[in-house]
Amino acid sequence: MNKMKILIINGHPDKESFNYGLSDAYKNGAEKSGAEIREINICELDFNPNLQFGYRKRTELEPDLLKAQENLKWADHIVWVYPVWWGSVPAIMKGFLDRVLLPGFAFKKREGSVWWDKYFKGKTSRLICTMDQPTWYYRLINRSPSHSAMKKLTMNFIGVKSVKITSIGPLRLSKEEWRKKWLKKVERIGEQNK
Repeated sequence: MNKMKILIINGHPDKESFNYGLSDAYKNGAEKSGAEIREINICELDFNPNLQFGYRKRTELEPDLLKAQENLKWADHIVWVYPVWWGSVPAIMKGFLDRVLLPGFAFKKREGSVWWDKYFKGKTSRLICTMDQPTWYYRLINRSPSHSAMKKLTMNFIGVKSVKITSIGPLRLSKEEWRKKWLKKVERIGEQNK
């Protein structure tokens, strides 16, 4: 039986954040299951996050982004760990998405059509997101904008059909015991390769 190949991508710019604890917890669980793991900490990469010309003119990819594309191709399951900031993802993570998930790599627009080919079919994904508001408030009142952007407009757009979401909040007022429970929960999710 083939081992599950899991890529964990951390989009938080601060390596001392709780998000890094969550990444480690997921990794520990996945390692227990025997999965193969690769990691990308976006804040460690050397790249320009600005897609300066859009798709009109090509900007050469830096070595770290070429390696990131190789890891994305390799993975069966892509785990994104990031905080929800202003209803979105951190700027460095948005720049990573803009620069890496390019036409010809993640998708291809069809000539003379509004439709496109999706190159990430068969892969699965998990979003692990922290926030300072209660998760129910984010879902019911704010309508989960970053979840929709990452799940529907990014992962589904490139062909990743199965995208599960773990929302963790409110983080700002949380106690250590609550955080420890979440680390255990995320480790169990990793162990199940979900």
